[in-house]
Amino acid sequence: MSSYDKYATPLSSRYASDEMSSVFSLRNRFSTWRKLWYNLAIAEQQVGLKVITDEAIEQMKNHLEITDEEIDRATKEEAIVRHDVMAHVHVFGEVCPKAAGIIHLGATSCFVTDNADLIFLRDAYDILIPKLVNVIDRLSQFALEHKDLPVLGWTHFQPAQLTTVGKRACLWIQELLWDLRNMERARNDLGLRGVKGTTGTQASFLSLFHGDHDKVELLDETVVKLLGFEHVYPVTGQTYSRKIDIDVLSPLASFAATAHKFATDIRLLANLKEVEEPFEKSQIGSSAMAYKRNPMRCERVCSLARHLGSLMNDAVQTASVQWFERTLDDSAIRRISLPSAFLTADILLSTMNNITSGLVVYPKVIERRINSELPFMATENIIMAMVEKGGSRQDCHEEIRVLSHQASAVVKQQGGDNDLIERVKNTKYFEPIWNDLGKLLDPSTFVGRAPQQTEKFIKNDVAQALAPYGHVINRAPVHLSV
Repeated sequence: MSSYDKYATPLSSRYASDEMSSVFSLRNRFSTWRKLWYNLAIAEQQVGLKVITDEAIEQMKNHLEITDEEIDRATKEEAIVRHDVMAHVHVFGEVCPKAAGIIHLGATSCFVTDNADLIFLRDAYDILIPKLVNVIDRLSQFALEHKDLPVLGWTHFQPAQLTTVGKRACLWIQELLWDLRNMERARNDLGLRGVKGTTGTQASFLSLFHGDHDKVELLDETVVKLLGFEHVYPVTGQTYSRKIDIDVLSPLASFAATAHKFATDIRLLANLKEVEEPFEKSQIGSSAMAYKRNPMRCERVCSLARHLGSLMNDAVQTASVQWFERTLDDSAIRRISLPSAFLTADILLSTMNNITSGLVVYPKVIERRINSELPFMATENIIMAMVEKGGSRQDCHEEIRVLSHQASAVVKQQGGDNDLIERVKNTKYFEPIWNDLGKLLDPSTFVGRAPQQTEKFIKNDVAQALAPYGHVINRAPVHLSV
């Protein structure tokens, strides 16, 4: 049966990076099981279990990377014994005959499955975090470049006071910084289940070491150190608490909201023709409408962000129904939701790195939109300028109110341009400020402290957050294969 005749998830077959797909691959899973058995044997020998020989450990060391043929043999064995871990114990023992009798000694299946999952979650975060750092860095460069460029602000998607293109980007960056904080915390909080036995009591290991509690504790600590973790969960059932999965997926769900908001803003700006995502020279926007430049990357981000946000519920529901020391109704869903979450987050970050490496700004379009709205925004400045010239605020307010309504009618009812300033110039009452209108209408005077806020934010908050990651920042263009 051809691979083209079987469904393949587009997360791995179409979008996700090879490095993230590899973390959750079958080869990595089964090879990691072997590394766990290998390190368990080393630790058991170091703690004093004489049945573990150097020859056994050496054979295991030489077969840590599972081959295609061995995966196939284990798959056939699983079909017979109906147990994936025992199938792999059998095949590992075939290629390591000196170790066949001590592989998995004292352990339960969750020694390999759960500890492996925790390793995968850590390694997956180690892929995501540098990609998130680069999105933040690219957006920060964009923000600094455009920190002084006035742009019409929107509230309720209605014209509001001016801001700057750079300051708006800082709103996206700030949320991404919070996502970075959350991901770092989740990654660094991860421990290992360690060696806990069938129901978490370590009874089997206590038996192996003839009731020596200190040796059992030392075994637990040794395995964790050999596997490169800082700590082991002090108590478990048969599995590590599935609440850990909530802690792991929560930052990804939160990031999904950030990604969706960012991409939605770009999509709206693309419609306004103010800012666009990169558009490649040979890219086709529409099969029918050749002129179109659809924001397909941002649309992909929104689409996959919705999926990522929904996976959090899998972890919450699964954790809530784990009876006593464990049930097995967590297994199938976790095989789907955990890899899916990290693959999806990986795709989102790769896509966002592509978007932020080539955002296109159209200052003339931005200027034209500002000019269409600025006269109304300038009315308060006009009033204050008239008062400084000796006028009455109340009289000036009425004069400008009447002219504003007239100009608004031209825009809304006749489809014309905003001619409020021309009306002011043609109204004798406002003659004292005619020569000041240019200064009163300078867009840069309407942006408040946006440029200063942007510069301070990037140089302080962003720089501090990214300081540990200088070695992973790469500002080269990022291309997407599809």
